Amino acid sequence: MAKERGRPRTSTVLWEGVQRLLADLPPAPDGGSLAVVDLGGGTGGLAVRVAGLGHDVVVVDPSPDALAALERRTVEAGLAGRVRSVQGDAADLASLLPAGSADLLLCHGVLEVVDDPLAALRAAHDVLRPGGRLSLLVAQWPATVLSRALAGRLEQALHALSDEAHRWSATDPLRRRFDRASATELAERAGFTVTDVEGTRTFADVVPSASAGSDAELALLRALESAASRSPELLPLAGHLHLHATRG
Repeated sequence: MAKERGRPRTSTVLWEGVQRLLADLPPAPDGGSLAVVDLGGGTGGLAVRVAGLGHDVVVVDPSPDALAALERRTVEAGLAGRVRSVQGDAADLASLLPAGSADLLLCHGVLEVVDDPLAALRAAHDVLRPGGRLSLLVAQWPATVLSRALAGRLEQALHALSDEAHRWSATDPLRRRFDRASATELAERAGFTVTDVEGTRTFADVVPSASAGSDAELALLRALESAASRSPELLPLAGHLHLHATRG
């Protein structure tokens, strides 16, 4: 049960942001569904939700195991005709998908692990049609410093603060973290115009599970996350930043 409760603690703000990006797009020329690419979409937790809204989704991921799980999930959801899986990573994107073929590209948790974040965003830019939207989710380093310190891992907190890539140690699974300025600059260098920035997981990762165990407490946490996502003062404390951007 705890695992089932954990996911919605962190996903509500992001999902609402993705829905706004979809709603902001003009209708498809033929009146049909929008074309969405989920780069690094893994087992399809978000892709299936997008497909459930009536859109066509291509999930690009390097893991065959994740894509196999995605296919099982889409069949169980009755959305097999809406979701297509393609094995590959950000570096392969230009050879996997036609240029200008997507209305929305989801790039969540990708820039932290790829060899070249700028090249990944430029590939995403080319796959989008002019005016297409980018949903970019990146891990933010100030929250990592705070969470390490609160966990009593002061050496890791200091390392994350001073390290150029803001890793908390050599065993950190992420290769780099961002803040609003660095993420925005990277997106702009790739040819995007950033139109909005929201914070996600501002409190969800630091509030003890026992403090949000009931449905009422979970609803309060979601409301708090939603309010904090738009607060300029609290934005630096968010675990992740969700950037909304437009391809020129």
